Amino acid sequence: MTTDPRDPLDRYAVLGNPVAHSRSPFIHAAFAAQTGQALVYERELCPLDGFGVRLQALAAQGLRGCNVTVPFKFEALALAPRHTERAALAGAANVLCLDPTGWLADNSDGIGLVRDIEQGAGRPLAGCRVLLVGAGGAGAGVLGPLLAAQPAQVVLANRSADKAQALVARHAAWAQDHGVPLTAASLQAPGTGFDVVLNASASSLQGGAVPVPATVLGKGALAVDLMYGAAAQPFLDWARAHGAQARDGLGMLVEQAAEAFALWRGVRPLTAPVLAALRAEMAAGR
Repeated sequence: MTTDPRDPLDRYAVLGNPVAHSRSPFIHAAFAAQTGQALVYERELCPLDGFGVRLQALAAQGLRGCNVTVPFKFEALALAPRHTERAALAGAANVLCLDPTGWLADNSDGIGLVRDIEQGAGRPLAGCRVLLVGAGGAGAGVLGPLLAAQPAQVVLANRSADKAQALVARHAAWAQDHGVPLTAASLQAPGTGFDVVLNASASSLQGGAVPVPATVLGKGALAVDLMYGAAAQPFLDWARAHGAQARDGLGMLVEQAAEAFALWRGVRPLTAPVLAALRAEMAAGR
């Protein structure tokens, strides 16, 4: 991050490794233009063994807040002296906000996904049967807000049964408070006929096959891959081939960014025009 003492603009960034692919600068620049906020938002490549040191240095240079991507979400939560309830439940943070009392850690992934499903895709989650595939960081980040949307049922399917059971146990009280049955299942037998199927597994990143059978898709189901671009395409093709409505994670990306922007700036931007602009930008190969 470059700084100029004569530059009055508030500074934000996305921190990760790798980070060159991030669309966050485009999104936040669009939010700033839309809301009339004066700020700078940049990418910051952090050393794999030096996230905390780099974060401290950036704060000294005037960083006001940041998005955090892989592999630093767990470290971001541990470094912050304060955190939101949803960040604690997820066990990871993708947003940091600096104020006079220090860093506040938040996790906006789950609420971003819920808003994209309910508003972007027009699918209210209340009363739906939901299958969440993957109990890693992505699955952990979205499970709490999914339960808060009060679907009829959430099933968590994962390759490692122990990992799925641990995540279910961590969310058991939260699920009970919201009246949602939450269970773990294997990838081979996760259940059938779900209204919403969410792929939060590493299969898309690794170029692997869709990890669950097509019988998980109920009639007219919504199938969402939390990834976007080329990584999500095999899952989207699979979903459409089996009669489902397919959606990638680009809407979730924009919605989670809007949640971070609102935390930092106190104003919530409109997401639909920014998502449309981002899809056009990507379609043009930029």
